[in-house]
Amino acid sequence: MTNDTAAAATALPLAPGDWALDPLHSAVNFTIRHLGIAKVRGRFASVRAELYVGETAADVRVSATVDLASIDTGNPDRDAHVRASDLLDVEKRPTMTYRSTRVYGEGEDWTMEGELTIGDVTRPVSLAVEFGGLVDVPMNGARHAGFEATGEIRRTDFGLDFAPGLLGDVVKIQLDMQFVEPKAD
Repeated sequence: MTNDTAAAATALPLAPGDWALDPLHSAVNFTIRHLGIAKVRGRFASVRAELYVGETAADVRVSATVDLASIDTGNPDRDAHVRASDLLDVEKRPTMTYRSTRVYGEGEDWTMEGELTIGDVTRPVSLAVEFGGLVDVPMNGARHAGFEATGEIRRTDFGLDFAPGLLGDVVKIQLDMQFVEPKAD
């Protein structure tokens, strides 16, 4: 049995069912090089995500939709320019979506392969996922699971080829996500 096969057959520490995103404790962050010498950091304030957990890793499905107009780099003028038609063009590309195609790993370290779509371009994207653990929230007893996912894309792969030399091609992604366990029937 290969490591991938063993991991797919391994029971998960998460209860099966549809886990709800905790948007107040989740974030979609990114960094991109500016002029090749410094990083600009930003985030997207509006994200919807779904996590379905089955009996094994082979049954896990993740999907997410990010509202590109919700970009926040800490500079409102820059954000307005990035949203404009000569750059990100949120009128033409209002969202980016991710859909997992495969999840494998064990313990705290996992890999999620999937497809990222920006506008009308879809490309494979693999994310390294760290399972942060489970905790029961004292105020309401709801069980939360935490995850960090990291990866990178090349913006030109998605037709976002504006400002060469001004902005780097590689965009590093960091997702910090919390999900709430489904209630038992």
